[in-house]
Amino acid sequence: MCTLIFSCAVGPDYRRPPIDAAAVFRGPDGGAQASFADLPWWEVFNDTRLKDLIKTALTNNYDLRATASRIEQARALAAQTRAQFFPQLGYDGEITRGKNSFFNRAAPSGGRISDSALGLLSIAWELDLWGRIRRADEAARAQLFAAGEARRGVMLSLVSDVAQAYFELLELDLQLEIAKRTTKSFDDTLRIFRERLEGGVASKLETARAEASLATAASSVPDLERVIVIKENQINFLLSRDPGPIPRAAVLLDQRVPPDIPAGLPSILLERRPDVRQAEQELVAANAQIGVAVADFFPKIGLTTFFGRASAALSDFSSGKANTWAIAGAVSGPIFQGGRLVGQYDQAEAQWQEAQLHYQQTALNAFQEVSNALTSRQKLEEIRIQQVRAVAALIKAVEFSTQRYVAGLSSYFEVLEAQQQLFPAENALAQTQLNQLLVVVQLYKALGGSWNLADDKWTGP
Repeated sequence: MCTLIFSCAVGPDYRRPPIDAAAVFRGPDGGAQASFADLPWWEVFNDTRLKDLIKTALTNNYDLRATASRIEQARALAAQTRAQFFPQLGYDGEITRGKNSFFNRAAPSGGRISDSALGLLSIAWELDLWGRIRRADEAARAQLFAAGEARRGVMLSLVSDVAQAYFELLELDLQLEIAKRTTKSFDDTLRIFRERLEGGVASKLETARAEASLATAASSVPDLERVIVIKENQINFLLSRDPGPIPRAAVLLDQRVPPDIPAGLPSILLERRPDVRQAEQELVAANAQIGVAVADFFPKIGLTTFFGRASAALSDFSSGKANTWAIAGAVSGPIFQGGRLVGQYDQAEAQWQEAQLHYQQTALNAFQEVSNALTSRQKLEEIRIQQVRAVAALIKAVEFSTQRYVAGLSSYFEVLEAQQQLFPAENALAQTQLNQLLVVVQLYKALGGSWNLADDKWTGP
């Protein structure tokens, strides 16, 4: 019960909904106390070129700059809501001259032409007896905090997107190197077949098959060069720069996957990941809006006053007889609204339920992404080990088959088959090596990396 002014606020107080989180993440190293996300991004991505690209993106990216504008909008809306706590001070003034009129309104006066003047200073203040303004302020502040978390989410996504695109670019460079090396290998084979054809110990079929394999491998070179330009343009877009080349000195195989990547605990993830924190702030705002809807059922109590001068004759405006003032209390409330207020309350309740489900789903998605990344990291290493064995064996197979063919101990099919198997095997290994780097990026993002950095520290030391 409200016994004093401002003593209570109607509507439910916010309580975090329960999240059914496991004690540890499903996946390797799922029970570690420390978290990979504790590291700042520049300690995770050690490539100097990549660091420069990320710093540029965090400074120039248009999406990130737009989030700053959205924060300012939310801050301005919060200021508008907070202003309702204070008395509203205004003024009013009017000078008129007319016939059969009084202060610009028709008023019979025997046909006289008269002057009138008015000058008032007014004050109005709503007593927040039911907490309507406080609940609205709570909702506005929560939306401001949500905008801040959205910005941190964009920063984390931007770091991850630039790192992913950069690693993909290095993988394309490696694929291009493999394609060029494979093209040369097929060219050497074609040369051997042609020499044997000219010596009368080979057929045109061998030469035609070798030439077809050469052309197939060679066609991948310009296609990869095309994709590389597109990837460079994508990185420049993230950096809000015009299309152009991306300088890089490193190669994919120089990038090192961290040997130990602890995930931390699921309960801690809820406090660190920006999209989860944003979803909770939106839930706080929706909860407060229920209080606003409930308060609309109660009467609004306010105080008003004005002080000034009013005179029907302009000559009397400066005299003491023209002084005017009043103090009043006002009460207004609903009696019958045709279900409008009930509809507003039901809408607020439904929006809260939606926000709660969104929060729970966002948390569940966070747990899933971390578990997927942990499992992928372990399995990709197992895949890479076997692919390294396959590539090494196929390199030997190409070498041995070529020697056997030159010695006349095997057919051209052995040579071409070994070469045709080596090309995709090398590409598959390069893709796995890329995936190992990308899963580190994904895990860092999934854990809410750099969660402990202040906004102004994200551009690095």
